[in-house]
Amino acid sequence: MLQVAAIQMTPIMNDIESNLKRGLQLIDQASYQEADLIVFPELWTTGYYLSKEAFTHLAETPDGQTITSIQEAALSANASIVCPFVEQGYDDNLYVSAAIISNRGELQGIVHKSMLWGREQHIFTEGKLNYPVFDTKIGKIGVLICYEMEFPETSRLLTLGGAELIVCPSVWSMAASHRWDIQLPARALDNTVYVLGVNTVGNNSCGKSKLVSPLGDILAEASDKKEELLVRAIDKEALYWAREEVPYISDYRNKLTPGGEGYPCEMENITKE
Repeated sequence: MLQVAAIQMTPIMNDIESNLKRGLQLIDQASYQEADLIVFPELWTTGYYLSKEAFTHLAETPDGQTITSIQEAALSANASIVCPFVEQGYDDNLYVSAAIISNRGELQGIVHKSMLWGREQHIFTEGKLNYPVFDTKIGKIGVLICYEMEFPETSRLLTLGGAELIVCPSVWSMAASHRWDIQLPARALDNTVYVLGVNTVGNNSCGKSKLVSPLGDILAEASDKKEELLVRAIDKEALYWAREEVPYISDYRNKLTPGGEGYPCEMENITKE
């Protein structure tokens, strides 16, 4: 049994230093509960409702204060960490990004949000339609940032790449709360994978961070009104049991694959034309 931790926060707008300090404290709390994977919500260091000028001022490179501090914390906690941040790309573009950091404190990779919602399209640059899977302390994980979860193809591509858990760092609004409650279980059941949705709360966000089983059952859910550290064990044996009970993946036909049949696939049992 492995422990996953969702850090549901209310970010202080425009204040990386305070948010980072609070985040490091919550990593310590998650470590005390023996978390093997810790996930922060989208834009947790800056807040969401800022201007392009403010985001530009707050943006960091991967070797900036936020990621280096989280790398040190991951090593100390012996936990893998998914850390979203506003990235100043080396191409001078702004990205909504998430760093995947190993329990040894190594930066394993960075993903850029590929689907931008509303006002984000006027501030950030879309990432490439590329959805890598990372080997972590708890197994193979994929990362979908907020709006990316609402497209079924993205989670299917991660599953075909071998993902056992999909994490979704988000700033999901109160108005869209019903979609949060539908999309996460749907993506979990569609792909018989665990899904961990990690949302902000307050400032018009609906909270309700949750862990969903490979059969779409809600295993744990946080409040819709307050900050919360949600820690829950997952059992990977249950994932493979679910795939025997509901054989969506073994019965999947390669011709349906988004991006074409040549898209990288690590699922050995998918052989159908």
